[in-house]
Amino acid sequence: MSAIATLKAELEGLQIEDNPQIVKQKSRDFYWYSPVLKEKLENVTADLVVTPRSEDEIVRVLKACYAAGIPVTTRGAGTGNYGQAMPLSGGVVLNLAEMNAIKQITNGSVVAEAGAILSDIDTATKFHSGQELRMHPSTHRTATIGGFIAGGSGGVGSINWGGLRDLGNVIRLRILTMEAEPQVLELSGYDLQKVMHAYGTNGIITEVEMPLTASYDWVDVLVGFDDFMDAVAYSNELANLDGLLLKNVAPIAAPVPHDYFLRHQKFIRKDQSVAVLMVAPFAMDAFVAFTQRRGKGEVLYRSDKASEEDRKRLPPAYELSWNHTTLRGLRVDPTITYLQVLYPFPDQVELVRKLHEMFGDELPGHLEFVRFDGNITCFGLPIVRYSTEERLNEIIRLHEDNGCPIFNPHRYTLEEGGMKQTDEVQLAFKKRADPKGLLNPGKMIAWEHPEYDFSSGHLFLFPGLQQA
Repeated sequence: MSAIATLKAELEGLQIEDNPQIVKQKSRDFYWYSPVLKEKLENVTADLVVTPRSEDEIVRVLKACYAAGIPVTTRGAGTGNYGQAMPLSGGVVLNLAEMNAIKQITNGSVVAEAGAILSDIDTATKFHSGQELRMHPSTHRTATIGGFIAGGSGGVGSINWGGLRDLGNVIRLRILTMEAEPQVLELSGYDLQKVMHAYGTNGIITEVEMPLTASYDWVDVLVGFDDFMDAVAYSNELANLDGLLLKNVAPIAAPVPHDYFLRHQKFIRKDQSVAVLMVAPFAMDAFVAFTQRRGKGEVLYRSDKASEEDRKRLPPAYELSWNHTTLRGLRVDPTITYLQVLYPFPDQVELVRKLHEMFGDELPGHLEFVRFDGNITCFGLPIVRYSTEERLNEIIRLHEDNGCPIFNPHRYTLEEGGMKQTDEVQLAFKKRADPKGLLNPGKMIAWEHPEYDFSSGHLFLFPGLQQA
């Protein structure tokens, strides 16, 4: 009997899926945003999907897999963009979708199981006490809270609250280790860094406690500009108005808004760049006053003045921003891709100008203004009109040569993608929590190949990558 057949027998009574097509579907995320990863990871699949309903069931899975040496890759909703939740070595995909209880709401915090959908949490907290999560990705309606913490870095709300890993943006995590006898650990404070944005390589998040803030019926606003750099300067100034409450500020270069935001197309000229904004209702008069006094920007749409028909048919502004901008572009032109860029404070506007002039329409600009290390600056998620991997790597090099780090979404490892370096804290914790290296193998270079120089920029395909 094979190891997988033996495992199935040991896990009898749990929800197990072994249909190859369904298993393959549950073994992928949005890796296809990257033409590089689409080629490299297309055939990756697990052997089984197990969907636990409780922490005890997870412990049962981990013990059996540890004894048999079978890898385990945890999955939320699979909305990550660069293979974080894809099982490079096969084994078990641990699907936490059924662990979705919202367990406690208090003044200022919420406790939920890892599989709870972010929008469901916000619906519950708003109904309970007029509160909402501080931040969420553009996949608010589909992403899980555990997946966001394990694979995300920030998003809608980061203009006020910074990044997800900033101290205070997560209160507590409950995790399970991958050992002969899995341990339950409660992490808080700086200990949270051990497992946040670690792709589930060193612990299974089962429960999350997050801070809440006041909830508003945010007003979605589109402001049009004849020139992208006018949109950037406007957004930079707006984002620095401390008294004007915003939830998102995203200038996007023409022709992207007209060509990709199809349901908003009637509001936007093809040659218009657009700032996509979310503004608190009480701040709208101040916002309008700022926009009118500053000039150049034209309010194209505001949801609080929209017709009932438009309010029903139009997606929320956050689904025009962050990586939903790229997603809408891919639906129109499947040959495009994107990058993730930091424009460091205090030179963010001039750096954007320099690179925008350097690449032109090959890289239409898309910025997200955020609070980073206490300062307002911007990240870029520019659209890339993809030609070859060689040209993509050259574009990355040119950004970094000009002082703009790239968090490479065309790599599936922690070091090459989101972290930019070996995280010694996470590596040390993996040695304790996953001594056999069975949690999501292949994603942490420092664990599997400590001699590898990830700064070389070459995609590192690990020996044994399953190509089933």
